[in-house]
Amino acid sequence: MVQYNPFSDEVMKGDPLPIYKQLRDEAPAYYLEEYDTWALSRFEDIWKASSDMKHLTAAHGTTSAHLMTKVQPVTPMINNMDPPDHTRLRGSFRKPFAAPEVAKLEPMIRKIATEKLAQAKDAGGLDVIHEMTAHVAVTVACSISGLPIEDGPFLNDLVWRFFKREEGHDGATNAGMEAMGEMFAYFIEQIHKRRASGPKNDVLQTLLEFEQNGEKLDDESLASHLAMLIIGGSETFPKTFATIAMRLWEYPDQRKMCIDNPSLIPDAYNEGLRYDMPTQFLMRQVKKAVTFAGQEMTEGQNIMFLYPSGNRDEREFPEPDKFDILRRPPRIMSFGYGPHSCLGVNVARLEGKICIEELLKAYPEYEVDMPNSERLLTEFVQGYWKLPITF
Repeated sequence: MVQYNPFSDEVMKGDPLPIYKQLRDEAPAYYLEEYDTWALSRFEDIWKASSDMKHLTAAHGTTSAHLMTKVQPVTPMINNMDPPDHTRLRGSFRKPFAAPEVAKLEPMIRKIATEKLAQAKDAGGLDVIHEMTAHVAVTVACSISGLPIEDGPFLNDLVWRFFKREEGHDGATNAGMEAMGEMFAYFIEQIHKRRASGPKNDVLQTLLEFEQNGEKLDDESLASHLAMLIIGGSETFPKTFATIAMRLWEYPDQRKMCIDNPSLIPDAYNEGLRYDMPTQFLMRQVKKAVTFAGQEMTEGQNIMFLYPSGNRDEREFPEPDKFDILRRPPRIMSFGYGPHSCLGVNVARLEGKICIEELLKAYPEYEVDMPNSERLLTEFVQGYWKLPITF
């Protein structure tokens, strides 16, 4: 019988995909007694549960740090809100994250990508995470949020410290929580500066004007929302880009297809997101008894959505373990689904498209230096910490 624990060495340090397949086949709703938590592993179950706000709630948190290890208090942020407040706040964010507004970021993204690639020419290579895409992602996140772009490297450091794990320690570390505390202090400082300088047309201003239960948000709540936007906007994209760069190197025929026909690059990015999704899970708590995968889940229990497992579910994807940029599936799990689907989907797709375009244009025959690559040790958002390529 399959054994699953998101904090086990087998999952965090090894390859969790074989375990996810066992879960799908043997226990599509798997109960972790220690945490009173159910893990859903099949695509359709996760898809349905993701939009079920009648039986499930995000108000008690959506991560293992909130609901399993309980080392992180639940703070007000859009991820941890239910309708109707969630609907109102998400609606107020609609314009800056809509495709027409996001398209205006293309010159900025392309400039950073081309500059970083050009700067690396004499060195003969670069780390696609720390020396390229981390700069793209955090600059865009700061620009949309209304934070100083020049503070991007400082925020990147805090985000990576927050996600770093230690062997033998379940979940977020003390150092990680200290990094989060520093991040909150920085955001509160920026909030005070904005109040003093006057309004601007950005997400920070939207948050300052938003009212919940008839009252404006306090500083801690505002900082919490900004943390979600910066972490979500800066941390995941570099990991997804690194694995896509690695897969296109691993499958040179598909890389050549993208070089010969750049219109396939968005398809390649989409398939990379399906094939190597970094976010291992998000969570909900049951507020009203519900049944998924034949198991009844009762009030107060937690549910994990194992997204990478859903993205490899053979019930949804023919030959799911095959990397195929021409797959074009009608739906994938990589941006979630339902009310809490990824707010930055248009941003991520544009960043991915441009960075792949510029990499293939500048160095179409790059090689990946796998012996010097490093993966993160984490239960939550897996992926590469370093992925050097050579030209």
